[in-house]
Amino acid sequence: MKTLIVFAVVVAVALAAPQVSRVVDADRNAQVLRYESDNIGVDGYRFAYETSNGIAQQEQAELRNVGTELEALAVRGSFSYVGPDGVTYTVNYVADENGFQPSAAHLPVA
Repeated sequence: MKTLIVFAVVVAVALAAPQVSRVVDADRNAQVLRYESDNIGVDGYRFAYETSNGIAQQEQAELRNVGTELEALAVRGSFSYVGPDGVTYTVNYVADENGFQPSAAHLPVA
C-alpha cells in the first residue's frame, strides 16, 4: 500500500512539473508589446506598457501644491498580471499625500 501511495505522489509531481516550467519560460521569454512614455518635466509624467505574458501597467503623476512646503507628486495608476491560476488580476492605486492606496477585487478590505 505504501508503495502505491509513493508511486502516486511521484506521478503527480511529474505531471505538475511541465506546467510550472511553461509559466517560467513564458515570463523569461516575454516580449514588450507596447511602451509609451511622456516625461512632462518637473510637473509630472505618464507611462504605460504591456508584455506578451499578460503583464501591463499604466501610471500618471502630477505635481500638487506647487511652491508650498506641501508640494508632492500625486500618482494614479493600475497594473495587471496573470496569476498561477490563469486569472488576470488588476490593481488600481493612488499614491499621494495620504500614502499608497491600492484597490482590487482580490485584495482584502480593512
